[in-house]
Amino acid sequence: MAPITKQYDYIVIGGGSGGSGTARRASGWYGAKTCIIDAGVSGGTCVNVGCVPKKMTWNFASINETIKAGKHYGYNFDNGYSFDFKSFVEKRDARIKVLNGAYENNWAKEGIELIHGTATFVNEHELEVTPKHGGDPFRVTAPHITIATGSFPTKPENIPGSEYGITSDEFFLIKHLPKTMVFVGAGYIAVELAGVMNALGVETHLFIRHNTFLRKFDPMIQETMTQHYEDLGVHVHRNHPGIKEVVPVQAAADASDPREKQLKIISNDGTELITNELLWAIGRGPEIRGLGVDKIPVKRTKSGHIAVDKYQNTSVEGVYALGDVTGQAELTPVAIAAGRQLGNRLFGPPELKDSHLEYDKIPSVVFSHPEVGSTGLTEPEAIEKYGKDKVKVYRTRFSAMYYDVFPPEEKKKEPTEFKLVTILPDEKIVGLHILGKGCDEMLQGFGVAVKMGATKKDFDSCVAIHPTSAEELVTLR
Repeated sequence: MAPITKQYDYIVIGGGSGGSGTARRASGWYGAKTCIIDAGVSGGTCVNVGCVPKKMTWNFASINETIKAGKHYGYNFDNGYSFDFKSFVEKRDARIKVLNGAYENNWAKEGIELIHGTATFVNEHELEVTPKHGGDPFRVTAPHITIATGSFPTKPENIPGSEYGITSDEFFLIKHLPKTMVFVGAGYIAVELAGVMNALGVETHLFIRHNTFLRKFDPMIQETMTQHYEDLGVHVHRNHPGIKEVVPVQAAADASDPREKQLKIISNDGTELITNELLWAIGRGPEIRGLGVDKIPVKRTKSGHIAVDKYQNTSVEGVYALGDVTGQAELTPVAIAAGRQLGNRLFGPPELKDSHLEYDKIPSVVFSHPEVGSTGLTEPEAIEKYGKDKVKVYRTRFSAMYYDVFPPEEKKKEPTEFKLVTILPDEKIVGLHILGKGCDEMLQGFGVAVKMGATKKDFDSCVAIHPTSAEELVTLR
């Protein structure tokens, strides 16, 4: 039996956003003896294969769009221009390494011990750790253990040849742009990455099961963005019948260079498509593989996530879970906020013993082309909750001033569209949905207003900032 080498006040499994947030609050603020056990690279999905490299790559693609727009402003590119994607990837990866180090430095400064290894439950308050870089397994124990192991991208198990495709994890290993690429999925990951590739000149195909994508968002966003992607040149295969088989035609010598890779995608209706790369964006699973949660009576949801209450408690006393592993609003800031509140509750002063995260009215952004922002209820959700006679909607659509110099036929294809969902009689805003250039930065402030319970009258009373797209949200009639 592996010996118990150390006793802690708090053990956190997972060094991503949520794990870091709760460990730093417990140790840095309240002095709890804390360790983080992490088998991957510090920072988790967000830093390494999620938000950070995604946004940097989106920036890279957006610059290409801006250069193309320059001709309408009088910039001359008769001699052409070029970009070096491989050079960008190397700079992006270097920045991520800096962030990895920043995470570990912050943990060290706040007295958190980092254990590189995999953890497995032995019992409810004891874990066996297998060191990542060799050495004998050992055990650790604590009265409080938090599972913050995140999630992982999945591939279909019932499609022959699905293993020849990649997921969002491997997307960030690509150093040379493919000529063609197929994305399967209708969520924000598929939409964001497909948008990036299309903006960089890659022939992009997006397979979606229904008629629109981003189906968890308001219908306005679904309909406008699906049509706009088609206007941008993305081959959106609406109501796709599904893939029957993926057949490798030619392998690439270098996994980071898909240009010579060829896959034949055979759909259930018999149609075939040859592509350089295929990316599955069909969902993510809770990362509990090898964690040994079956050895303790932790309840799971129907989707396999760890079930928790509003305080992040699991069904086992002293064991908690937060972030993507719980399936609750799978967003980095949500995991961080929930982790900090949990740290407050477990180790803070008595007045913080009720600390917990409120999961309603959480703002979120999709880094699509253009960007999408949303907080609160969609129009159908509001009608279902309050009744159609209680819901009043304000909506506007226009082209941003940025596009005023574009030819009319191009300008009309560049939408900005806003919707406020309000509840009568006082027209309290319960949903805000925006899409258009700059909406990513626009949403944060409006998210505060909606969270505070703003009404349409409050928006009307705010003086507009002119000329901006955002002013349309406080001048809606």
